[in-house]
Amino acid sequence: MSESFTTRVLHIATGATETVTDLTAQCEQFLTTAAHGREGLLNIFVPHATAGIAVLETGAGSDDDLLAALHTLLPADDRWQHRHGSPGHGRDHVLPALVPPHATLPVIGGRLELGTWQSVCLVDTNVDNADRRVRLSFLG
Repeated sequence: MSESFTTRVLHIATGATETVTDLTAQCEQFLTTAAHGREGLLNIFVPHATAGIAVLETGAGSDDDLLAALHTLLPADDRWQHRHGSPGHGRDHVLPALVPPHATLPVIGGRLELGTWQSVCLVDTNVDNADRRVRLSFLG
């Protein structure tokens, strides 16, 4: 199988607000061509110092709850040593310590093995950078 079928980079526009973006459909679409019904692992990686990957329920308020919890844990104020960008931007650089920039998930029969309510999401609290890349890699 050629390298182009095992790795794909998604370009995601997150906008000017804090967001949780569901990537599950893009992951499943990638696996239809990359996995070909095989078993393996899907690695999702965001190569940015201010974003992360989370597996959580979306659509029932959990995504908003995550952003609220992050805002409580990492307030956008002037306490941060890292001080460029918008006010409180230093907290965005701490985010990946709590929401890692990667996830590795099982693929069974060419499909993501997620729980009933689980989704793969890009978490982005950085309002200064709306253009994100997410690398999907399948290891069969």
